Amino acid sequence: MDKTDKLEVFVIVARTRSFSAAARQINLTPSAVSKMINRLEETLGIALFDRSTKTLTLTFEGETYLDCCVRILSDLEETERQIKDLKSVPSGRLRITSSVPIGVRHIQPLVPKFNSCFPDVDIDLSLADDVVDMVDQRIDIAIRVGKLQDSSLIARKLCNSRRVLVASPDYIARKGMPRTPHDLVSHDCLQFNMNGALNEWPFLINGAVQSIASGGKYSANNGETIRHLALSAVGIARLAWFQVGNDIVEGRLVALLEEFHPNDIQGIYAIFFSHRFVSSRVRSYVDFLIENLGDERPFLGAKYQRQALSGAPA
Repeated sequence: MDKTDKLEVFVIVARTRSFSAAARQINLTPSAVSKMINRLEETLGIALFDRSTKTLTLTFEGETYLDCCVRILSDLEETERQIKDLKSVPSGRLRITSSVPIGVRHIQPLVPKFNSCFPDVDIDLSLADDVVDMVDQRIDIAIRVGKLQDSSLIARKLCNSRRVLVASPDYIARKGMPRTPHDLVSHDCLQFNMNGALNEWPFLINGAVQSIASGGKYSANNGETIRHLALSAVGIARLAWFQVGNDIVEGRLVALLEEFHPNDIQGIYAIFFSHRFVSSRVRSYVDFLIENLGDERPFLGAKYQRQALSGAPA
């Protein structure tokens, strides 16, 4: 029996002025209740009751202790009520991290809409292309591309995304159009220089996926910088469709080697901690993203969206 239970037993005994009556209320024997009060008095070093053969009477110290116990139990009940309200009504600070491209194009623009739906939730959005430590940074939700590595976390799939090779018309005019993946050895390929980045690009060659090492003079640690380098005719980039789809449609970039595309599609996930009880603000935000990012055309392109839905190869 914990301290709260002992306080509740004391309050019941004090109000009924009887071990027997208190015992009936809490389904214990009178002797068990008497022993609990005796141990409580020993712990406090004071007498809480004056005992006679017929009645129990609170001492002065017992009256004071009763007032304190009633206040403590009332505060605890109110605290529990407030916490349950927090669970049912999303509120409080929600810390979210995302890569810069996804954050700028898809997460940040949805903040006003989410705020109108859940005005009591405060959004703290951090954009960075490197993978942050969710515990160290006290992150509630991370938006990430690719498979989940940490089994202590939960991943909810938001949508699919595919990568595409692109270059600007000026770059192609200067360096030529690569016709096969092996032609890339004579081109400037823009690379990621983050820890763990694999600068090998997959292609479908003779029915099998092969990785071709990409090389070049220029690298960066985030996708937006690489996109701007590609737009500036510095080199060829391998980026997500949602980063460069509009650039392709509007002629600022040209998609390359699409006939060798290996159906390079990855999931975008909302990652959060695997608690038994997920807070309502986390649950509401993840559900909100799933609902609002369900249209995959910005992530796949209309052609690849149809293929992904039908299961047809790219």
